[in-house]
Amino acid sequence: MAQSLEDLGQMLADLDGVSQQIGLKMNMDKTKIMSNVHVAPTPIVVGNSVLEVVDEYVYLGQTVQLGKSNFEKEVNRRIRLGWAAFGKLRNVFTSKIPQCLKTKCFNQCVLPVMAYGTETWSLTMGLIRKLRVAQRAMERAMLGVSLRDRIRNEEIRRRTKVIDIAQRISALKWQWAGHIARRTDGRWGSKVLQWRPRTGKRSVGRPPTRWTDDLVKVAGNRWMQAAINRPRWKSLGEAYVQQWTSIG
Repeated sequence: MAQSLEDLGQMLADLDGVSQQIGLKMNMDKTKIMSNVHVAPTPIVVGNSVLEVVDEYVYLGQTVQLGKSNFEKEVNRRIRLGWAAFGKLRNVFTSKIPQCLKTKCFNQCVLPVMAYGTETWSLTMGLIRKLRVAQRAMERAMLGVSLRDRIRNEEIRRRTKVIDIAQRISALKWQWAGHIARRTDGRWGSKVLQWRPRTGKRSVGRPPTRWTDDLVKVAGNRWMQAAINRPRWKSLGEAYVQQWTSIG
């Protein structure tokens, strides 16, 4: 991360030079440049390689993208990967084995794929609904029913007994938020969370949802202090999860 293209170019040149000194080599094919709307996309040359300028890229298993809809593509990608995991086990889910075994298989093999990395998302009702629609479609496939059968979602869930993805995602985020708040080792997670820009202001209109907005709604502006008290944080977590699982 850099404040200008000049700084970024120098940082990359320094990294390349130090890497070579200890016998390492930067993988230029995997090194990409991405900037926000305030900087014109400009390629940077490191050594003899021109680094590619991209709008998004996959890093540590997640699609990284700048902008107001920075989680939309990752949500769609999670859904695709979830269906891929479901498809590999379709013979299990559509077989005549007991439903309790199908439920356990879904919770352990499909749900983690769909929920991977979601603790870093700025959650919105739209994102939760998208994931829930996908999960319900998988549950119907598991039971061998379709939308034409007009079976209520509550009845489908009663039969499958799988963990609600909204419950899984919100619980993961609450747990991660508490973990970050209690850290005292000065890692990037805490620093980035408390960072505030020196200049600039939020654009006109409805502002994008911030990662902390739903946390503040439940635990207040001093939520990081509240997280230090583990029993209190656990109690607040139940209310936090409830606000997302109550969404239709």
